[in-house]
Amino acid sequence: MSYEWIKALHVISMVAWMAGMFYLPRLYVYHVGAAAGSELSETLKVMERRLLRAIINPAMISTFIFGIWMLVLVPDYLSEPWMHVKLACIVIMTAFHGGLARWRRQFAADANPHSERFYRIANEVPTILLIVIVIMVIVKPFSG
Repeated sequence: MSYEWIKALHVISMVAWMAGMFYLPRLYVYHVGAAAGSELSETLKVMERRLLRAIINPAMISTFIFGIWMLVLVPDYLSEPWMHVKLACIVIMTAFHGGLARWRRQFAADANPHSERFYRIANEVPTILLIVIVIMVIVKPFSG
């Protein structure tokens, strides 16, 4: 498979991952206001579980697979400062993904400890990370 195809699949996977990362915290904002055991709460639990397991997790995995594949094909990228920043953002994004999964389990157990404001702020994390990642990959600001 050519590098261009691998890159295209990487970008497609990343877009799916990011779509889920934008939407899941928004569902949590709505879930905070739903009474435990209510029809809305139970519906949100199903939506959250399906979004995480059927879209976000597979998209993250395929993003990693295609990204690593590209680095195997072009290992010189690993010596570039912009790639170091991108990889740091990916580590943070992955940790945030883990946080989303933990919060989903808490909602599933009707044990959410966070406020609506917390999830509104959390909803901005993927956006900030995406902006930094795209600038690093497209502009490559630290390249000489």
